[in-house]
Amino acid sequence: MEKRDLEREFHMTDYARHSSVQKKASDKAKHITLEAVEQLYKETRPKSLGIADLGCSSGPNTLSTIRDIIKAVEFAHHREISKQPLPEFTIFLNDLPSNDFNSIFKSLPDFHKELKRDTNDGDCPSVFIAAYPGSFYGRLFPEKNIHFIYTSFSLQWLSKVPPGLYDDQGKCINKGCINICSSSPEAVSKAYYSQFKEDFSMFLRSRSKEVVSAGRMVLILVGRDGPNHVGEETLSSGNFSQDP
Repeated sequence: MEKRDLEREFHMTDYARHSSVQKKASDKAKHITLEAVEQLYKETRPKSLGIADLGCSSGPNTLSTIRDIIKAVEFAHHREISKQPLPEFTIFLNDLPSNDFNSIFKSLPDFHKELKRDTNDGDCPSVFIAAYPGSFYGRLFPEKNIHFIYTSFSLQWLSKVPPGLYDDQGKCINKGCINICSSSPEAVSKAYYSQFKEDFSMFLRSRSKEVVSAGRMVLILVGRDGPNHVGEETLSSGNFSQDP
């Protein structure tokens, strides 16, 4: 499947009912995410904080993560006893155009009510949420516009089917499998690895143009650290204080 076809046709089905694994991984990395956000806020103190969730879910996981991030910034703000007001939050939700953002938008009234209810001193932050459909294997945002990038269980999805999966006659060498499985020949692993390197390099180049110089990223993705075909969650975080 070509990249343009994948972006047009691919979509998640009934994600809200099948997202327990993603939720566990997000909870496991929660301390990394919140520490990165707090450190970012302490160093930059922006009046408006741009946060992007790339490959966001269409279920409850997305707004749950956003709520935790906002609370972390509020905590860091009040702990510093700052006289300046809380920053505004601009939330950019990204996924492929074919995915359904409507379920998230329908939840926003309750989301804002919960934010106000959880604010003890009445100083509820201004939160603006928008959808940015498109592939994150390319530019999504204006230059130097995002402070924090978050993505969970998305980067293992490639931009297209690796071309190395087909022999000279056009037949798939990974017959019967839709990923790297125990019966896959070595060439399949090499094909997926080559495509991942290409995609991930494009992802980093694109984000390096969009994120402010002191920005942060937290990436949660499936990976493996040995020859076995069983994947395990790999947690990664980073900053843009230097060129990637």
